[in-house]
Amino acid sequence: MKKVLLTLAAIIIVCNLMMVSSCSKSNEADLAADTTGTGGSSCDTVNMKYATNVQPIISSYCYGCHTTGAASGGVALDSYAKLKAQVDNGNLIGVITHASGYPAMPQGGSKLSDCNINIIKDWINRGTQNN
Repeated sequence: MKKVLLTLAAIIIVCNLMMVSSCSKSNEADLAADTTGTGGSSCDTVNMKYATNVQPIISSYCYGCHTTGAASGGVALDSYAKLKAQVDNGNLIGVITHASGYPAMPQGGSKLSDCNINIIKDWINRGTQNN
């Protein structure tokens, strides 16, 4: 009986160690959303730029429905000016954070990662420059 309990305890410990050391992302969408290039271990949100940091996120998650040729809801985001208009009217942050009163975007998909939302927020807080 003592040997069985020790074996069971060892199995439980191994299982717990495997869970603790497993992937920190909760789903594949979060893994795909990692823009840090570090496997998600950090999220740099300092001095974000439109062309380098924001546009790739918008392209990956929004262009499927929000380009000039296929502007779902009449909203196109495929240029700096069009994206800035959505920032200026308050819609961009509302939809990507799934705020009350805004349609959750991407529609039918998972919410953007906190890292990607914070990248966009930093760019907005720095004046939404076309850089």
